[in-house]
Amino acid sequence: MRKVYYIYNPQTQTYDRIYPTVRQRALSILRRLFYGMGLGAGCFIVLLLIFGSPSEKELRIENSRLLAQYNVLSRRLDDAMGVLQDIQQRDDNLYRVILQADPVSPAIRQAGYGGTNRYEELMDLANSKLVVNTTQKLDVLSKRLYIQSKSFDDVIDMCKNHDEMLKCVPAIQPISNKDLRQTASGYGTRIDPIYGTTKFHAGMDFSAHPGTDVYATGNGTVVKVGWETGYGNTIEIDHGFGYMTRYAHLQGFNTKVGKKVVRGEIIGKVGSTGKSTGPHLHYEVHVKGQVVNPVNYYFMDLSAEDYEKMIQLAANHGKVFD
Repeated sequence: MRKVYYIYNPQTQTYDRIYPTVRQRALSILRRLFYGMGLGAGCFIVLLLIFGSPSEKELRIENSRLLAQYNVLSRRLDDAMGVLQDIQQRDDNLYRVILQADPVSPAIRQAGYGGTNRYEELMDLANSKLVVNTTQKLDVLSKRLYIQSKSFDDVIDMCKNHDEMLKCVPAIQPISNKDLRQTASGYGTRIDPIYGTTKFHAGMDFSAHPGTDVYATGNGTVVKVGWETGYGNTIEIDHGFGYMTRYAHLQGFNTKVGKKVVRGEIIGKVGSTGKSTGPHLHYEVHVKGQVVNPVNYYFMDLSAEDYEKMIQLAANHGKVFD
């Protein structure tokens, strides 16, 4: 129904009907249209702020899924790192122990990335902390996998050389001592027979008649034949793989520097040269530059019972010659 407009006429004290012009009607329509558009736009903005647009809603859902996926990925990387740590422990404490190799240095295994900030370009992203943390875990896992892969390459090479290494390990007694009666003095601290003071004895002594055969305890290369202060006539053999043996107080030599010897080959004769109080052989085993107890390296000669007996004989020190 069309609206009718009136205006009060004070002169006649009546209401006169008004007939708006076309212009007034157009302005009125435009005014209502603008008011409606403004109200509509305001409502639309309020709805967008409250509920968002369909595309924004889809983006929020997608971002939520991505965030959940990053959390899952981060947990899986933690699980993978745990598996890798177990492999590293087996490598160091099982495979390398069996092959008598040094473990991989922790400084190498735990090495990180130095220099500039590798993740600076990720700092402006939403949830940057999670993204950077996950990316960092992936980088660390990748680097440690590479190091472990190189370690296994070394283990494979050592396995290929294992048979040769077993031939070179000093694994027998340096003189014939089946009944263990020639065991004279063991490894460790004892009273020096000449000076009467407490002193560390870096090898084992075997009592024997002068001229008794002395054997190479493993395959290797003779690197020293000659006199050494305190030791007298001495032979040293480099067995490779970090092993070296020393035979001292000898009466004579049956080998020369540079000669390749095999386990059980006669290299010298028992004597009493150098700092010695009677005929005997002083025998040392060195592993990677460190002197060790030779009693642990007679496994091709001794049964378990003989091993225990030799330990007791060596601990009692028996006869002390040097």
